Amino acid sequence: MVMLTRWNPTTDTAHLSQGMERLFDEMLGRGMWRNSEERPLRGSWVPAINILEREDSMVITADLPGLRAEDVEVTVEEGTLSIRGERKLEEAAEGETYHRVERLYGVFERTFTLPNSVDVGKIEARFSNGEMLLTLPKREESKPRSVKIKVENN
Repeated sequence: MVMLTRWNPTTDTAHLSQGMERLFDEMLGRGMWRNSEERPLRGSWVPAINILEREDSMVITADLPGLRAEDVEVTVEEGTLSIRGERKLEEAAEGETYHRVERLYGVFERTFTLPNSVDVGKIEARFSNGEMLLTLPKREESKPRSVKIKVENN
């Protein structure tokens, strides 16, 4: 069966623009550390990542739709945090045919240089509904503290 699609210059141009934006995102990377010490991104797709700093920790949230915890590897080596994994295209069963595949698939790797304030031995990861949450606690000595100083009148 052949399906004909009417050409619409308005929506087709918008789709082209989105595709170009996605291409540049994949080539240049996304994220807070794009122009600093982040290593070049590798892979055929790039999961979106948010990095939030709190008083006592840093929190990294990664969008990993379609993946499970066992599909992702998180490591820290020499001050570099790496998130690696692979999202595979589901094979079409006999009698099924994909007419459109817009989701990106393949191997990915994101790496970030960790600040010295992170306590690497206490990093925790949770995975739920295609989202991974990494909590990177700060070392005690790097947490902000307040010291009350008594002022005397002369």
